Formats: sequence, C-alpha cells, structure tokens
Amino acid sequence: MSRVEDKSFEYDYDGIEEYDNPLPRWWVWLFVGTVVFAAVYIPYFHFGPGQLPSAAWQSDMDEWLKLHPPVPLPSEEELANLEAEPGILDRGRSVFATRCSSCHALDGGGLIGPNLTDDHTIHGYSRASIAKVVHDGVPAKGMLAWGQQLSREEVLAVGLFTFHLRGKVAANPKAPQGDPIPSGSPHASADTP
Repeated sequence: MSRVEDKSFEYDYDGIEEYDNPLPRWWVWLFVGTVVFAAVYIPYFHFGPGQLPSAAWQSDMDEWLKLHPPVPLPSEEELANLEAEPGILDRGRSVFATRCSSCHALDGGGLIGPNLTDDHTIHGYSRASIAKVVHDGVPAKGMLAWGQQLSREEVLAVGLFTFHLRGKVAANPKAPQGDPIPSGSPHASADTP
C-alpha cells in the first residue's frame, strides 16, 4: 500500500490552514468490503432464497412443535382433582407471592392488574380459564405468558391458588373490572348476592 500523506490546500482563513486528511487505506478497504458484502447479503437474504435467522428459527420451531405438540392444559375436572393434592395451594401461594404480587398485590386485591378477590371476571372464572390465562398470558394487557417461564406444575398451582382468592377480603381492593360472575355459578364466592 502506498503511504497516505496529509496535504495542505492553498487556503488560509484567519491564519487557519485547511488540510486534506485522507482516511487510512485499511479503513477505506474495510468500508469497500462492507459495501460489497451488503450488496450480496441484502438481495440474497431479503429478496432471494436465503432465510434471515429469525425466519430460520421460526421454521425450526414450527417443525419441532409438529413433532412435539404441547400437552394441553388440564380440564376443569382434572384441576379440581389436582386441587385435593396436599401442598398444591401452598406452592401456588409461594409462586403468586414471587411472580404475581407485583401486579395483583400480595392479597390479590389488584395493583396494575385486576382485583382477583371480587366477583368480576375479565377472562373467565373457572379453574381451567384461570390456568389458561396464567399459562398463555394476555399480551395486549401486559400480562406475561408464565407458561414460558414457570414449570407446568407451578402454572397449575398458581392458577388454583388464584381461583381460591375469590371471596377473600383484600386490604385495599381495586375497583371491579370485567363482567360479574353469575350468582348461580359454582365458581362465584359465597358472598355473591
């Protein structure tokens, strides 16, 4: 490579001379290389047969899910039977205190999230619908899909614990949100008129 030298323009303004300071050759060739790389990469991956990494990951995940379909969540009856297992509600209380209390308050009275102790519901009031909301989340309203972060047993335990919060007295309950639970429903609290 030839040596790059600073050259002065024949220009002077208030005693300030202007110099032509060319970039080092290694930098120029690196820049040319990135332009050539982009000229190949963009047409191949964005308009041609190549797959972007996110699309390749998604197709791999779709194929994996076809071979390993997710186990469906238990039915209402299965959850009612699971509820009888010793320690399940204590485990759910522990998970709720760790993961859910920042939005729903420790006693379920609601902070950012809705009040879980009143007789109103936004996404269903059965054990199965609560477990589904905990598992899948409500992205449009900011609720995380805990099924991706917690074990299946923890999701079911916290869903059952949440189901049992209905009818409890919260210290500072948030105003009711959603639809009232029908008074004849087996899932309504004993205090429902």
